[in-house]
Amino acid sequence: MKATNPTATMSVDPTDADLVRASVSDPQAFGPLFDRHIDVIHGYISRRVGSLLAEELTAETFARAFARRESFVALHESAGPWLYGIATNLVRNARRAERRQLEAYGRAAAISDGQPDDFDQADARLDARQAAPRLVGALLELEPGDRDTLVLFAWQELSYEEVGTALGIPAGTVASRINRSRRRMRASLAAAVRPDPKGTV
Repeated sequence: MKATNPTATMSVDPTDADLVRASVSDPQAFGPLFDRHIDVIHGYISRRVGSLLAEELTAETFARAFARRESFVALHESAGPWLYGIATNLVRNARRAERRQLEAYGRAAAISDGQPDDFDQADARLDARQAAPRLVGALLELEPGDRDTLVLFAWQELSYEEVGTALGIPAGTVASRINRSRRRMRASLAAAVRPDPKGTV
């Protein structure tokens, strides 16, 4: 009796769910899924903890995904939220690296030496340089779960439902976390720019 190839029965353009299901009996089917998502997952991890640690955590993300592929539940067309969830759990164990990376963003923005074309652009660039460290500080002040939620929504442009899948929380909780994070960041930024009442006029 001839053995069947699970990937042979898939469509020309299989979905992520097709690939994960096929990979349970045909591990090579996981390869195309890896190819589809490696760049965005690596980019996400790199933005959060830096390039040095990103290689290791990206490899671990896909290793864990492969090991857990039998328990995968296709809640979305893309397996991205599932992979982001695994990656975020790994980032949580590297909070010091994340802090260093965010602080590096703030320093880099503060010393940016691009040449504006006119005075209006010069003012805008100066405002951006001054605001960057404050934004980083406000982001670091958030609770880790709130920061994870906001970053997945704002940086990776996931929907509330996709963020919820990644973090294992309801979409309503995602909305609450994002609203709370925005309020706290606005308050932190306002406090940072509030004039010193003891300052000279």
